[in-house]
Amino acid sequence: MNVDFKETADFLRERDNFYILTHQNPDGDTIGSGFGLCRALRKMGKKANVLCSDEFPKRYGFMYGGCEPAKFSPETFVAVDIADKRLLGSGLSGYGDYVDLCIDHHVSNVKYAQRLLLLPDASATCEVMYKVIMELDPALMDERVAECLYTGIATDTGCFKYGNTTGEAHIIAAELMDCGVDIERINREMFDVKSKARLKVEQYIYSAMEYYLDDKCAVAAVTLETMRKTGLAPEEFEGIAGMSVQPEGVQVGVIIREKEKGKYKVSMRSASDIDVSAICRKFGGGGHKKAAGCTMEGSLEDVRNKLLSAIAPILGIDLWLL
Repeated sequence: MNVDFKETADFLRERDNFYILTHQNPDGDTIGSGFGLCRALRKMGKKANVLCSDEFPKRYGFMYGGCEPAKFSPETFVAVDIADKRLLGSGLSGYGDYVDLCIDHHVSNVKYAQRLLLLPDASATCEVMYKVIMELDPALMDERVAECLYTGIATDTGCFKYGNTTGEAHIIAAELMDCGVDIERINREMFDVKSKARLKVEQYIYSAMEYYLDDKCAVAAVTLETMRKTGLAPEEFEGIAGMSVQPEGVQVGVIIREKEKGKYKVSMRSASDIDVSAICRKFGGGGHKKAAGCTMEGSLEDVRNKLLSAIAPILGIDLWLL
């Protein structure tokens, strides 16, 4: 059932022993909302851990200190920034049918949780989480909680330049800044500083970019074999999908990365009004209008051809031109 902010806050006050679930291939929004909520709950005297199927990226390490896992038996399961329980990944899949509360901003949310707080017009789940914590108690919003939430909003809006950026996102960001968040440090770490391993990944993506459908679609693919030969670091692919729509004239960009043998993570971006979430839903995925993804199986050639066949009519191009 759908719940509002008061109902969400009342539920969090009543319960304890929280497992906060984040999605596989974690990004700044799921990490920020997860650790922001964890810190707030612990300040309330409750027990809470943040879990993920994949290892949390080192670049978000400033959020983890003080939230090390505690030992307790979970009673309450809260999913953050997860539109579908399949996005929990294999490591957390056993919790998918027991989610008590989901806090999210994805219009594609399939309503798998017992309770759903969904704001599809919000720029990020961290924007929703800000309102949840303020409903709980404004005194919980200290600098450490605020930096988690600011990071999620900043990363999900591309440092406030993506089309999902709302006026309210700026207002909330300003209020988080008033809590003492060092935005210069966070934005430099998120958007400017790159490890040598990250630069190597970006160089490969640019070199692997191929153009289809009258050069309106760019596709870059990376296989397990390529990663083995080149030494590309899997953890450095987070947030790489935006590169696919950087070339001039490209309207739809696709990054295809093999996660397991014959199983591919597809990240799709739109540089126009094309709804890539509608395309990804055809393959069991979803997301936002301009940023979505899915998982596909088969050979790389088959995956690429299926994606192009779905994208072509959206671009108004006949399939025979593929």
